[in-house]
Amino acid sequence: MERRTPLYDYHAAHAKKMLKGGGDYVSPDQFSDAAREHANTRTNVGMQDLSTMGELDVKGPDAGSFLNSLTVNDLHDLQTGQVRYTTICNERGGIIDDLTVYKRADDHYMVVTSSGPRKRVAAWMTEKASGKRAYVTDISAAVALPVVQGPRSREVLHSVVEGADVAALKFFRFTPARVGETEVLISRSGYTGELGYEVYTPAEEAHLVWARLLEAGKPLGLEPYGVLAMQTLRLEKAFPLYGNDINEDLTPFNMGLDRWIKFDNRDFVGRDALLRTRDRGVARRWVGLVLDSDTPCAFKDKVHSGVQADAAEVGYVTYSNRGHTVGKTLAMAYVDTPYCSIGSGLSIDSQGKRIAATVAPTPFFDPDGTRARA
Repeated sequence: MERRTPLYDYHAAHAKKMLKGGGDYVSPDQFSDAAREHANTRTNVGMQDLSTMGELDVKGPDAGSFLNSLTVNDLHDLQTGQVRYTTICNERGGIIDDLTVYKRADDHYMVVTSSGPRKRVAAWMTEKASGKRAYVTDISAAVALPVVQGPRSREVLHSVVEGADVAALKFFRFTPARVGETEVLISRSGYTGELGYEVYTPAEEAHLVWARLLEAGKPLGLEPYGVLAMQTLRLEKAFPLYGNDINEDLTPFNMGLDRWIKFDNRDFVGRDALLRTRDRGVARRWVGLVLDSDTPCAFKDKVHSGVQADAAEVGYVTYSNRGHTVGKTLAMAYVDTPYCSIGSGLSIDSQGKRIAATVAPTPFFDPDGTRARA
């Protein structure tokens, strides 16, 4: 199956190649050059189409308490206009998805899922809502999602947005607004680690908003970027991706996402299993590696405990590429816990060669997150 976003025609006309990815959507790989697009987003401003993401509308008197019973993060104090990041887990504590929850009103929320599992998440939430005064509607097909990211993203939005004060919008907050005559929802968030905004747009008007943003952003240096730049941008920030890094056999403790689990005075799906995992510990953790190589390794390449020929296999790579901003070849990998200490010397089998690798602190870039909060 092949799915297309509302902006497919633009991408097909301007991208070098279309790639099939999460949710069976085809997306542009790059428009000019992936390294250039990466650098422009870090230093200037870029725009990507993330209409592959899933959007679920959750309404009803029990909407808030219902969602709070599914998410590992506590939503009870979520304010109207605020966004919260969380994971949802199965009864075994395995991650179904990592997602964001938008509170539109006490009885109205929007849940934004990853691309790959969006239909499964929608079905799971719908099943869990049975018998409750909460109603889950998959509105993904009606929503397009251009995202504007980079140090000059605020300037771009300020030049086209009406009905909202973009400059006053805080990190992980959202507001209704207009771009031309199109009613949109603008969220200050993103997947690059830069100051950035997500523009939730009616699918039937997506081409108008995309064109307006391109036109307004051109004097400020705005350029579209594709999946390849998205991957290297998120790699430098060690942001996980469903499929490569996340699946239901892994828990938030494996991922280092346990800081968002709120156990106190509440119950949620997977709580008991996660408590047991917390007490027992995990055998493998997701860590960052710096490679002694100019060439990235591949998904599932094996990680070894050292550079010796007989070094034990202790993990596998989930993603690797050049970190264009930091000037190093990077990887994320699941590694046996005894070998996860910062500075540990490991190696990776890649294309018949043994590549030396060192466990490094993550994020590799802007570890304090000051750029996104600019």
